[in-house]
Amino acid sequence: MDARNITYALEGAVAVIGLDRPAKRNALNDAIIAELHAAVLRAAAEARAGVIFGHGEHFSAGLDLAEHAERTPIENVHHSRGWHAIFDRIERGAIPFVAALAGAVIGGGMELAAATHVRVAEEGAFFALPEGQRGIFVGGGGSVRVARLISPARMADMMLTGRALSAAEAERANFVQYLAGAGAALAKAKELAARIAENPPVSNFAITNALPRMQDLSHDDGMFFEALVAALTQTTPEAMERMRAFLEKRAARLAMPNGETG
Repeated sequence: MDARNITYALEGAVAVIGLDRPAKRNALNDAIIAELHAAVLRAAAEARAGVIFGHGEHFSAGLDLAEHAERTPIENVHHSRGWHAIFDRIERGAIPFVAALAGAVIGGGMELAAATHVRVAEEGAFFALPEGQRGIFVGGGGSVRVARLISPARMADMMLTGRALSAAEAERANFVQYLAGAGAALAKAKELAARIAENPPVSNFAITNALPRMQDLSHDDGMFFEALVAALTQTTPEAMERMRAFLEKRAARLAMPNGETG
């Protein structure tokens, strides 16, 4: 992969993808989005989980407005739909992704983070959607993904007033699942991705692809879909062997929050 704005490394079963425009706070332009797409496709072909992070002090300051300002309305429609397709490859692709978030997670950067499945934020990270102040609207899927995570009311507040959330506030708002110390988000994200990569691929695929779709269904349709997915996953040879290992007490015990096992 010939990339100037993205780094890629395969660490065991985990693909580690880095946004590499630190001088621009990893602002997202057409080139970095295209290279990200290629990296995500490569990860799907050769890894069992992925990590996305930003080089330098920031995850991403969002859309590069230098490109955006010159587009016509129809060009903006096609541009937005292009982002949707690429971020969908992350959210509903072949493997789960973990985001390591530091510094600025703004606008399109927050939309990219929302497309991942697990988010780890350093204590100094901050989250903002300043589109209202800039006279624009989110275009990378945030009105769906971010709003579903933190609620439309909270998202509207951030867009209208320019309010920024700290990492702790983002965790309480359901955008962040793990908090890490300064400089520790990437290591934690890699640890989580390695753990995820140990799951059977069919289970990971069901969790990342079936679970979000169930939220769009009626109660009865969701339950029916769940039954079909459960039947599919638990009858694979790997799942049956893992269930036997559990019943025969050969499986590793679960780690409890208090440090005990059960």
